[in-house]
Amino acid sequence: MSVRYRGRRAKLPAVAAGLVVVALSGGIAVAGGSSRHSAAAADARLQVVAAENFWGSIAAQLGGARVHVTSVITSPAIDPHDYEPTAADARIVASAQMAIVNGIGYDPWASKLIAASPLEGRTVLTVGDLVGIEPGGNPHRWYSPADVQHVIDAIVDGYSKLDPKDARYFQAQKAAFETHGLAQYRRLIATIKRTYRGVPVGASESIFAPLAQALGLDLVTPASFLKAISEGADPTAKDKTTIDRQIARKQIKVWVFNSQNSTPDVQRITDAARKRGIPVTTITETLTPASSSFESWQSRQAEALAAALHQATRR
Repeated sequence: MSVRYRGRRAKLPAVAAGLVVVALSGGIAVAGGSSRHSAAAADARLQVVAAENFWGSIAAQLGGARVHVTSVITSPAIDPHDYEPTAADARIVASAQMAIVNGIGYDPWASKLIAASPLEGRTVLTVGDLVGIEPGGNPHRWYSPADVQHVIDAIVDGYSKLDPKDARYFQAQKAAFETHGLAQYRRLIATIKRTYRGVPVGASESIFAPLAQALGLDLVTPASFLKAISEGADPTAKDKTTIDRQIARKQIKVWVFNSQNSTPDVQRITDAARKRGIPVTTITETLTPASSSFESWQSRQAEALAAALHQATRR
């Protein structure tokens, strides 16, 4: 997996001119190949675009054979925070009947892309608005099991409104996904919460905070450090000293770090935790590998976390 330094990578080509063409023309043939537009028009399925593949994976499974989902961010090497969309992205959005964006400042480019390609009757699902997280709050809502459920409900409701004749089909897809697809994911969450509630842990950034809360773990890393690393800022000397002390005194049982954002500070702390004998486990921001489903990705990470907690506590 590539190690990424947020805010220090070369950005993908901007497509400002392409967006203007799409917006002014009212269609997509001018901005790109007409053959792709024709293929989309001939497809009777609902056309859905998700800004990130973790939401796209869920949307695709809920939509089944009645929906075609395209995710914009699919590569683990791309940072969703500062992505710059391409002309191909603009073409996909232009024909999307539903768009799913994370919001909360995580993917501001997505809302701009949607606004530049209006479509009458389009449903725009903004996760932050849906779950009631204000701007400046933790944007990593796919790490909150409760918020994931809210998104599932909203997607199926949106599908049913866009395609009323298939409403029962979408409800059946939802039931199957919740009963079977998410079964292991939910079982792991319940087991970790029951077994390791209150165990003190540390983390490299705020991506882990919603999951730690759901699992009942005691995340003792300073919130200001978590936010700084997540936003590509330099953490304070005070916060680094606090974390160094927590590791030196083994005040945390497990260290969790985002391997897609391993800054020099994070790498130093991670190495120190390993040397001190503190189990280390990783999480990632987007599906890894990109071909994974949401639930298989999350389940693998939960299994690794459970193993680290067991190693640390012998529970």
